[in-house]
Amino acid sequence: MLTIGFETSCDETSVSVVENGMVLSNEVSSSVHLHSEYGGVVPEIASRHHVEYIVSVFEKALSDSGKRKEDLELVAVTQGPGLPGSLLVGITFAKAVSYALDIPIIGVDHVQAHLYSPLLNTGAEMKNILPFTGLVLSGGHTSVFECHDMLRPECIGRTLDDAVGEAFDKAAKIMDLGYPGGPLIEKMARSYSGKKMSIFPKAYLKDSPGIDFSFSGIKTAVLYYFRASDKSDNEKIRISFEFQEAVADVVMSKIKDAVERTGHKRIIVGGGVINNERLRQAIKEFSEKARIRLYIPEKQYCSDNAAMVAGLGELLYASGIRMDLGINAEPNGTMDNKKLEKKIKKR
Repeated sequence: MLTIGFETSCDETSVSVVENGMVLSNEVSSSVHLHSEYGGVVPEIASRHHVEYIVSVFEKALSDSGKRKEDLELVAVTQGPGLPGSLLVGITFAKAVSYALDIPIIGVDHVQAHLYSPLLNTGAEMKNILPFTGLVLSGGHTSVFECHDMLRPECIGRTLDDAVGEAFDKAAKIMDLGYPGGPLIEKMARSYSGKKMSIFPKAYLKDSPGIDFSFSGIKTAVLYYFRASDKSDNEKIRISFEFQEAVADVVMSKIKDAVERTGHKRIIVGGGVINNERLRQAIKEFSEKARIRLYIPEKQYCSDNAAMVAGLGELLYASGIRMDLGINAEPNGTMDNKKLEKKIKKR
């Protein structure tokens, strides 16, 4: 099936052409540079960027795929979670494509798409990977899932406050490093040559009924520690290293808890934060030691992209999901939405 995907949940305008899980093109136009002076995403600026660039990104994705628009068989678009205005731009454009070409349209959950992202270009079939333990680490989401059925992933843990990527952004802002904070803190941490001192607290939340996260405490600890420091470049490097280590320790602890709880021998990890080499390597080492099969996306499919949306759209359609032009933005996401059951029909 030849599918075109649209992703406009936040500050990336992305369009991708995917055929049976293989990516033919994946174009991304980011507005991150427009938000850097504010230290975070400004919704109105993001929406305007989508409106301005979505046509050209669509045309470039189609051209690079070597396909004609008449060849397309399915439209997939992010319904949520995300910024309402940004989501509406992508959904409106996707509906226009669906209507003009008279082909079906599928609304996709952004977080669920991150769980699918490691399967792009692998030829792997979801039925051969289930069941698995899933983890999404991104700027807006930090969640753990148990998946026996990709259509109904069960959330067994989530952040109670800041998402992990959000914590990186806030820590970077405190030290005046810039935005987005993740790559900047990782770069600073890489320069550190001293010993690990574990100067920041780690919220393991052992009494929580779920496998939940909390990153607001470490952000506050960074704030007070930095205020009391000499604010030199060397201190920023040391704080970046200790912050990254503390976050990695918590994430790895939660992954181990999740695997122990589910007992599954497969892990899928997706989301922009898994671009971080420290986390990436730690998860790989744990998986090898525990003899667990790890599925992790190529770096280009970690951050928000339309390829994962198109790929998941194909899977949903093949599973019997049918939608129409009545789909709308769902800023809080769709995975917990009971209405999904009504969209599942026998083929």
